[in-house]
Amino acid sequence: QVQLVESGGGLVQPGGSLRLSCAASGSIFRISAMGWFRQGPGKQRELVADITSGGSTNYADSVKGRFTISRDNAKNTVFLQMNSLKADDTAVYYCNAGVRPSGSAYYPIYWGQGTQVTVSS
Repeated sequence: QVQLVESGGGLVQPGGSLRLSCAASGSIFRISAMGWFRQGPGKQRELVADITSGGSTNYADSVKGRFTISRDNAKNTVFLQMNSLKADDTAVYYCNAGVRPSGSAYYPIYWGQGTQVTVSS
């Protein structure tokens, strides 16, 4: 099993920034990628971004240019820097860990509890 602990959510005004963190522990050898999904009110859960252990990244079109995913492999931690936040970014953000085989999409296996991000004035 892999355990994921998220931090960094909260309330921010439109145009502001937040940084989410997620630390993984346990059977780290089972995973080769980490990422973030989100689920807004009345919306389906969607992939925000993912990153492989080699640093290859993938972003949803809606966040490209505003969000940056990064990871510290030594600390098994993934970060999501969110800038220029909009009301539409309001959601519960879920950290996850899984695999992204070469040429394939990211497949999350383990999930964190989620952290609320609210963008409002």
